[in-house]
Amino acid sequence: MFLLSQKPSIADHYLAELRDVNLQKDRMRFRRNLERVGELLAYELSKTLTFKTEQVETPLGQASSRTLLQPVVLATILRAGLPLHEGFLNMFDKADNAFIGAYRGHHINAEEEFEVEMDYITSPDLTGKILILIDPMLATGRSMEKVYHALLRFGIPAQTHIASVIASPEGVDYLQKRIPHCRLWLGAVDQKLNEHWYIVPGLGDAGDLAYGEK
Repeated sequence: MFLLSQKPSIADHYLAELRDVNLQKDRMRFRRNLERVGELLAYELSKTLTFKTEQVETPLGQASSRTLLQPVVLATILRAGLPLHEGFLNMFDKADNAFIGAYRGHHINAEEEFEVEMDYITSPDLTGKILILIDPMLATGRSMEKVYHALLRFGIPAQTHIASVIASPEGVDYLQKRIPHCRLWLGAVDQKLNEHWYIVPGLGDAGDLAYGEK
């Protein structure tokens, strides 16, 4: 697991603005800060990928350069994930893209609380590619797990990474047990989930803050 907030950096400034109830009133600033965190996470993630060496023709000769060996697919849970997705796309600008409509559905019982429902999914072939699952809030981890297994119908990726801005300890633990081969890339891990399964202190509803209330 990689934690962006583990060492002091400009990422802390972006995370602070995302959490600030007064600054959250500026939707454009909120979306841009999600995008910025996405760019930073994408850069850190890129350091773990495999590159090939190629010769590039310049106006004055040839230069030895590195390019990604395997294609990347960015998969985002709608709608809150779109600004974070854009940050990743700014870094992996040749990536293919997948989009999933997943949300908290009706309550099941007092123990499991709610069911994760999906009503939309589109994806390119994932076979042998680098799959990056993107959602700004990793709360229970159930949505991410369901999305991951749903995407496998499009092929088995060579690697799978999960990226979120804010996570709960419960969500991290859940995914590490259920999808142990996936690496987590996180902005920060907060204190806990409350009785309504929201991250505390968190930042609120990322989708509403970015695009308005549903």
